Amino acid sequence: MKVIITGATGMIGRGVLLECLDHPAVTEVLVIVRRSTGEAHPKLNELIHKDFSNFTTLSEQLKGYDACFATMGLSAAGKSEEEYKRLTYDMTLALAQILHANNPNMTFNYVSGVGTDSTEEGRQMWARVKGKTENDLLALGFKQAYMFRPGGIIPKRGVTSSTKLYQFFIDYFTWLLHLIAWINPNAITDTVKIGQAMINSHLKGHDKSIVLPPDINKLAAL
Repeated sequence: MKVIITGATGMIGRGVLLECLDHPAVTEVLVIVRRSTGEAHPKLNELIHKDFSNFTTLSEQLKGYDACFATMGLSAAGKSEEEYKRLTYDMTLALAQILHANNPNMTFNYVSGVGTDSTEEGRQMWARVKGKTENDLLALGFKQAYMFRPGGIIPKRGVTSSTKLYQFFIDYFTWLLHLIAWINPNAITDTVKIGQAMINSHLKGHDKSIVLPPDINKLAAL
């Protein structure tokens, strides 16, 4: 199983990367990043790429892969809808279109989040943009495509968040996430489970295209 990961320097992406590197079914991991992950591993190849709005120059290098785990994400705070759409929808679809042209039978997994608006008509800007991204990814025609919508995420294996506010919350209030997980195990997931669920979605499939926190935890345990 040959895997492409984007967003590997972020919290979710790094968690997914670590699980892929450890999994015996994964033979090769290509990360497409703007800056190095700093990780060294026999399975790992890094492709430094500055312009995430255009992947056409990488077309030949992106052939022959079985799955893509697209974990890029950023806050919508302080951004206009046009800017957020460019950084979220445009960049994700630019990659997905190249990958579908080269690897139509691959599994494409995209990380959005709980609250994403599939109608594309809701009041929250970020949710509309994420909803359109999901809808258009599902319409591309990949053999398998799953839209992961995690909620509360506990980072494991030394993973940290590049979002200062979330890392502050993790540093001081992780106990709260653990409490919520104890009360309702299906409300919370973690970076290990997300990585394992991504891998299992390709190896074993899933009956839902929208993958919510309970589904993530279930997929991880297969």
